Amino acid sequence: MLYLSEMLGEPVVDASGEKIGTISDLAISTGEVFPRITSLAFKGPGRVPFMISWRKYVDAFDENGITLSVDSKDIRFSYLQPEEVLLARDLMNQQIVDTQGLKVVRVNDLKLSQSGRQLRLLGAETGVRGILRGLHPYLERAIVAVAKLFKRDIDEQIIAWNYMDLLDRDLSEVQLSVTHKRLDELHPADVADILEQLDPKQRASVFEHLDEAQASDAISEMVDDVQAEFLDDLDDATAAQLIGNMDPDDAADIVRDLPYEKAETLLRLMGVEDAVEIQRLLGYKDGTAGGMMTTQFVAVPKDATVRETIEVLRGLDEDHPTVHYVYATDEQGRLAGVLSMRTLVLSADDARIGDIMYEEVISVLPDVEEDEVVEDIFKYDIPAMPVVDDRGQLLGIVTTEDAWDAIEEEAASEKRQMSVLKVIGITAGCVLVLFVYTMILIQILRQTGLPSF
Repeated sequence: MLYLSEMLGEPVVDASGEKIGTISDLAISTGEVFPRITSLAFKGPGRVPFMISWRKYVDAFDENGITLSVDSKDIRFSYLQPEEVLLARDLMNQQIVDTQGLKVVRVNDLKLSQSGRQLRLLGAETGVRGILRGLHPYLERAIVAVAKLFKRDIDEQIIAWNYMDLLDRDLSEVQLSVTHKRLDELHPADVADILEQLDPKQRASVFEHLDEAQASDAISEMVDDVQAEFLDDLDDATAAQLIGNMDPDDAADIVRDLPYEKAETLLRLMGVEDAVEIQRLLGYKDGTAGGMMTTQFVAVPKDATVRETIEVLRGLDEDHPTVHYVYATDEQGRLAGVLSMRTLVLSADDARIGDIMYEEVISVLPDVEEDEVVEDIFKYDIPAMPVVDDRGQLLGIVTTEDAWDAIEEEAASEKRQMSVLKVIGITAGCVLVLFVYTMILIQILRQTGLPSF
């Protein structure tokens, strides 16, 4: 195996053994899974840059340099092709997304594989060994050897090229990310994790490769601060469309955290139906059952049949949240009962919902604190808790997912508070130590008769 850092700066000699320059870069064509080196860039006399075809002119190579198959006078120089990328210039020290570790890392070196006269790019080295090797190969070997004496291994951290792709073909600043196909396969929460680690420009580049549904799902999974920052970077029409595609409760949570003017603008630009649903949820206080509930549920009159109810379920949109229960309402629209999907499926088609439903329904009012709602959801082990008004009309449901989100938010808030307290404690400790040392210095100055403060 070879590494790019080992080859850079090594001599290039022609067939007669004459040194004609030093290796400055290698080019690849990006269309292959493990791309071949297609061109050699080197600096000739006076540090003048040259580029030649690898296939035509390279005869032998190793970490000590490259030997050409012809004399220098027979070389015909070429130029970088549109599909080619220079490894040192365009990939080294750039950020990439590790789709397996779901984290943003930096390319510290590039690993190459030799096969006859061909050289292929295997992947990017993102660990400390790449940094050490870039300083000097002997330094890497020495530190690895010392680590072994202490029974510690410093392993390579290689991300294979087939897990990477060029996202932006602007060679002045090539950014690497997951392949478009790979990006489509990731869960929205994983996409959100990746987007949160990128800077705004990179984030926008990755975002362009998501369709509307993926984009909306990814935004809803982001942490609040990144959500607000990201929406600020989008034009109002695009932001309104994305929020309108979200589940109403997720959309309401995001709009609730936006500045008033921004929220008003986005609500005005989105569809009337979406805006009304979101505004309805915004009417409930944050941190209550009403503030955390979703209005996406299935409710039918209790005199509906099983067959009619199943037709209602079949008519739901593909992106409708998972249905755990069907709720039954009376003639005044009040919550009358509930039945599970299992009960529904096992019942006769002509059975009335009112005859097979469970009438003892655990529900909450919209102003109940979210801590109490979460406690009841886990206490009674139910996938969803219905929220009703004081007349008993069904307003929405709080799902187990909503409950976990509330727990995670509270945990994150406590973690931030602990971090602040830790910083305050460390600062106070430093001030106290500085004060003690100052007082000791004053005492020493007084005892020695030297002028004090």
